Amino acid sequence: MGAVRDVCVIGLGLIGGSVLRAAKAAGRTVWGATASKDDADKARAEGFDITSIDEALSRDAEALVVLAVPLPALPDLLRKIPKGTRLTDVTSVKGPVHDAVHRYAPEVRFVGGHPMAGTSRSGWDAGSDTLFQGAAWVVTPEEADDHLNDVMQLALDLGAHVVPTTPEEHDEAVARISHLPHVMAAILAAVGADGGPLAMALAAGSFGDGTRVAGSRPELVRAMCEGNRDALLMAVDDALGRLGAARGSLASTGGLAKTIEAGHDGRNMLVNQPQRTPITIDLTKPGALAALRNLGSRGGRVVGLNGSTATAETS
Repeated sequence: MGAVRDVCVIGLGLIGGSVLRAAKAAGRTVWGATASKDDADKARAEGFDITSIDEALSRDAEALVVLAVPLPALPDLLRKIPKGTRLTDVTSVKGPVHDAVHRYAPEVRFVGGHPMAGTSRSGWDAGSDTLFQGAAWVVTPEEADDHLNDVMQLALDLGAHVVPTTPEEHDEAVARISHLPHVMAAILAAVGADGGPLAMALAAGSFGDGTRVAGSRPELVRAMCEGNRDALLMAVDDALGRLGAARGSLASTGGLAKTIEAGHDGRNMLVNQPQRTPITIDLTKPGALAALRNLGSRGGRVVGLNGSTATAETS
């Protein structure tokens, strides 16, 4: 394993604040910055080193910088990143982030990232140093090098498992399992609310579970979903086709068997995932990047690093 790098986090909401806390708990030297005075004051009150964005970015050229800001804020921030900075992010879409980095900060060292963890709450107060325990942490490297190792090691130190993939495959996957659920939750919550006081008084577990993420800050959900427009459109079309088929069946025969059974099978795929087999990947070999991406596409994950060898589990 290479040097254990200090960590600078820009943006101290739920995810950024959790990265800062968890990195400190893992023994890293950390500091951060945010445009939110409220989050900055609260982080300082807990003893964290919080400074201006410019000062944070210029403090240590060898530190690992983690961008934890909404997608619309990235262009202005990227213009401030010094050349050669070791950079990653935690944004929930990857294609637009890679495009932005290449356009506004082409001379940084970048590996995209996305921890698949969170709650419907936001801001510094929502964060936790245990948020990433057991979570999948996506990385979207463009080459296998020491910077990728640094980013993967940070994720592992924070308790996560690393899932390597491409930006395109990531965005298509999260459109289905993250962004579409936000859209569906918003629609379900609105339909339920249109039922009036009686419907709200009767709402119980199924409605609460199905609408939980509709409690997220609307501007953050919009930035996430609208930033993944093309992939989300495909997922919405799939959902509309299934809803249309369900409506047609209900109207013609009164039955919903195919819809309910397909959903039951899909849920079982989530909760009964196959046991994984341990493998190792030599990160110094020419095919290392392809091997990592192939691992991720099969649902595998990196669970440890030992020098130039990645320990992984694959289905």
